[in-house]
Amino acid sequence: MRRAAGAPRVRDRGRRRAEIRVATDPKLGGDDESVEHLIARVERLLARLEAVLPHAQKAPDWSAAAAFRYRRRGANAVLEPVRHPATIRLGDLSQIDAQMQRLRRNTEQFIEGRPANNVLLTGARGTGKSSLIKACLNEYAARGLRLLEVDKADLIDLPDLVDLVAHRPERFIVFCDDLSFDEGEPGYKALKSVLDGSVAQTSDNLLIYATSNRRHLLPEYMKENLTYTHTDDGEVHPGEVVEEKISLSERFGLWLSFYPFSQDEYLAIVAQWLRSFGVSEADIAQARQESLVWALERGSRSGRVAWQFARDYSGRAGAGTGAVE
Repeated sequence: MRRAAGAPRVRDRGRRRAEIRVATDPKLGGDDESVEHLIARVERLLARLEAVLPHAQKAPDWSAAAAFRYRRRGANAVLEPVRHPATIRLGDLSQIDAQMQRLRRNTEQFIEGRPANNVLLTGARGTGKSSLIKACLNEYAARGLRLLEVDKADLIDLPDLVDLVAHRPERFIVFCDDLSFDEGEPGYKALKSVLDGSVAQTSDNLLIYATSNRRHLLPEYMKENLTYTHTDDGEVHPGEVVEEKISLSERFGLWLSFYPFSQDEYLAIVAQWLRSFGVSEADIAQARQESLVWALERGSRSGRVAWQFARDYSGRAGAGTGAVE
């Protein structure tokens, strides 16, 4: 990581010891004992500074895993390998074929070294946004794709991650799940700059895939509609506040929208998950009504709810472990 603004640079302790000895003049009232005491105090201070100042980010063992989590440890941060990543495959996903096709095409362009876009996946909760990204990793990891999961709070360090992987042969996707910002959060400007806006160009071996329930990643308020203006011919122009909020999502080159599932789509997803858990076709037909009641109780017909019902039903029926979301 870069050194914090205003933080002193920690020098070699042996050099510091020599500098203190040279600078200490016994004629000014010092003696050998007091000088040694001063040196010991300075060394303790340096040790404390070394513990709290940010250190340069060390590259992990890239062969240890296909996915890594960026985690802060006090003032420092590490990329931790994900030992047990989600095993979901593209074939496990249903009713999002159009979104899957576009994300696959973009990802294949990327791993083949052709131009590709950063991607923003938005829409209804539980409809497969993050699952689609995890499935893409499992599909293309053998071809050099790697995933770096970064929390919103750590996006301020995104430029350092870009520099860390710039010269690696692998292709990296920075994965930001459930991304949204409140006013003034520091990660907002860092992400905006890396996407498109910094004087430094982002390396061509890194893309950002983000999921969000908000299309423009920021809260939107009714009062902001009052900032719109219109010309004499009726053309509408958004105000500065609205323009600022749109400017971040606009920097993602590819938008994928996800919508709530209809009842038939929900039932199809339930059936697919039950098959993956080893439930027979006869039992799948029998579970139809129960799955609808399950969705009604949860107030949602999402893919996540379908998967949760399938786990519950297959567990009660004594079926196999099946796939994992």
